[in-house]
Amino acid sequence: MLDTALYALAVVLIVAGLVGAVLPSLPGIPMIFGGIWLAAELDNYQHLGVGWVVVLGVLAAFGIAVDFIAASIGAKRVGASSTAIWGASIGTVVGLFFGLPGLILGPFVGALLGELLSSKSVLRSAHVGIGTWLGLLFGALVKLVLSLIMVALAAGVWLLHL
Repeated sequence: MLDTALYALAVVLIVAGLVGAVLPSLPGIPMIFGGIWLAAELDNYQHLGVGWVVVLGVLAAFGIAVDFIAASIGAKRVGASSTAIWGASIGTVVGLFFGLPGLILGPFVGALLGELLSSKSVLRSAHVGIGTWLGLLFGALVKLVLSLIMVALAAGVWLLHL
């Protein structure tokens, strides 16, 4: 009975994690990994071995890292100043507290303000803000793809007992 409830929890974590891969208010990748790890543990790693869990853990760590640094990479790619990159990072963290609008606007506004402090050019600052936003969008896409890969890989290995 407890195993059934824990398997149900694993499924809920994975499904909620997939939702979190799209909605930034949920930590999608950690939830997916937690659900997969819980299912593997409950099965004593018979269907999904420790090696596969480690591979999925590496994918999860990569996805989390991309999620945190994507906006900064976008800013750096358009030649942003270090102040703008710091602004994008701070804007991302502050944006977390304002839900979806904050997550969308936070990195842009942070990079814009940082570049304004550094160069005083509004046009240049807007260019940096857009580059930052595109980096964030790219990071979200990578996070979604990694989430789907993790679930598909875990399900495939589980079903095929590789």
